[in-house]
Amino acid sequence: MADKETGHDEINFESALENYLNPDFGDLEEGSITKGEIVRVDDDNVLVDVNFKSEGQIPAAEFRDPAGNMTVSVGDRVDVYVVRKNEMDGTITLSFEKAKRMQVFDQLEDVQENNRVIKGHIVRRIKGGYTVDIGGVEAFLPGSHVDLRPVPDMDALVNQEFEFRVLKINRRRSNVIVSRRVLLEEERDSKRQDLLRTLEEGQIVQGKAKNITEYGVFVDLGGLDGLLHITDMSWKRIRHPKEMITMGQELTLKVLSFDRENNKVSLGLKQLVPDPWQDISARFPEGAKCTGKVTNLVDYGAFVELEPGVEGLVHISEMSWTRKLRHPSQMVHTGDEVEVVILGVDGEKKRISLGMKQVRPNPWELVAERYPEGTVLEGVIKNITEFGMFIGIEDGIDGLIHVSDISWTKKVRHPNELYKVGDTVQAKVLTVDQENEKFTLGVKQLVDDPWGHVPDTYPVGCTIKGVVTNITDFGLFVEVEEGIEGLVHVSELSGKKVKTPAEIYKEGQEIQAKVIHVSAEERRLGLSIKQIKDEEERRKPKEFHSGPQEAGQSLGDLLKQKFEESENSENS
Repeated sequence: MADKETGHDEINFESALENYLNPDFGDLEEGSITKGEIVRVDDDNVLVDVNFKSEGQIPAAEFRDPAGNMTVSVGDRVDVYVVRKNEMDGTITLSFEKAKRMQVFDQLEDVQENNRVIKGHIVRRIKGGYTVDIGGVEAFLPGSHVDLRPVPDMDALVNQEFEFRVLKINRRRSNVIVSRRVLLEEERDSKRQDLLRTLEEGQIVQGKAKNITEYGVFVDLGGLDGLLHITDMSWKRIRHPKEMITMGQELTLKVLSFDRENNKVSLGLKQLVPDPWQDISARFPEGAKCTGKVTNLVDYGAFVELEPGVEGLVHISEMSWTRKLRHPSQMVHTGDEVEVVILGVDGEKKRISLGMKQVRPNPWELVAERYPEGTVLEGVIKNITEFGMFIGIEDGIDGLIHVSDISWTKKVRHPNELYKVGDTVQAKVLTVDQENEKFTLGVKQLVDDPWGHVPDTYPVGCTIKGVVTNITDFGLFVEVEEGIEGLVHVSELSGKKVKTPAEIYKEGQEIQAKVIHVSAEERRLGLSIKQIKDEEERRKPKEFHSGPQEAGQSLGDLLKQKFEESENSENS
């Protein structure tokens, strides 16, 4: 064993001696890069032979990848940087990283001088931009040089590899600034020039959605942006371009117009398919029944899609024969399948008027036929107001009994004095106004108007008997029969001045009076108590006594007295 070791040492010695005596041995300059062979690898250091008196020792960390794995092995030849050498004691200090760094800087300078590109890996985001790893050298990528437009998600670019242009290098400070935007601008300008030479109206082009607004989508055609307006996206109605297109989406479009002078391009998507409004009247004639889907609700109605790209409007007034709607949502909702009737078609303006209520017969026509004026019917009170009662007649149709049509004779101030909601009442049909959708009923019309016979029963000049039912400052109300009242005005109570009727009469008191006015139309019966008394006074016989005072009266005196009595009677 000793012999073998001695022999091996001799060989190494001889080799070392040969190298030492070689005129090229040790011809290394500090600050230069040289080739070396790896002769030993351990956990802490790597020994590299660069044909010097001794091997150079380099920290193993310089040869590990980001995962910590060793990237070299014994026998590999690598470039190393000569940091320092000592001829006296034969030691040398080397660096693998510095060699790589110098080579990368040489490469970066060459890229910058010759306007070439270099690949780099974005490793992290920092203030104002990113750090990019280019062969072990960290370069700065400003945020403004990442893309042609602001990047919405800055973190999304980390750990991605791109090509860059070198903008600036400072070896002394180890500063490198790179740009991706410059490359993209060059690429865009090149594509733009190619596109401008070939682009024309009617052409089918490919593009990518780069910006979405309320009025449309800006599409990158490859160096030139075009606008896809919302009205050119679909034949059907859409509220926002996002309903159809997403950011970055690849699109096939048609060039609608191209302004070469201003480089403005108008694009169309719906123009790639036939216009569904062609021959629309033939497919949807007036009066035809169709089924559609509610796509949108507005205050004035609902839009219904009849087929892809074709929508019609159901106006709120065309939704129900009977319901007074405040908003279409009271009848339909978005997404509902509905049956409609075509009311009108305007192919030029791309408008279709639809009706929902026309799908079913107009109930007002049925009501007019079923309940002609004079018909007696029964119904349930659905609602009571100050002015009358609403009676359910048919589905969605109510009849109104006005408060004045409840009774011929009773003074009804409010219908709830006699009825309540839910009561079943019998009434007579008074009017059916189909055009204005009004249906009026009456309860009192079920019987004859008692006032109809009053002028015949109680003619002017006849005497009646009645009971005082109410006393007011202006006179007495006297019931002459059930439901028929007359009024004795205060001026017709007596020949003497009466302050208030209550001084003389009481409610419930029976009186006798003379009819002085009667009107069935006005429902008035005028009475007078005074005239009854005057007639009674006139009927009394006149008595003459020949007393001492009257003995000397002449015929003239008697006539004068009689005249005065008659005059007083007329004045009163």
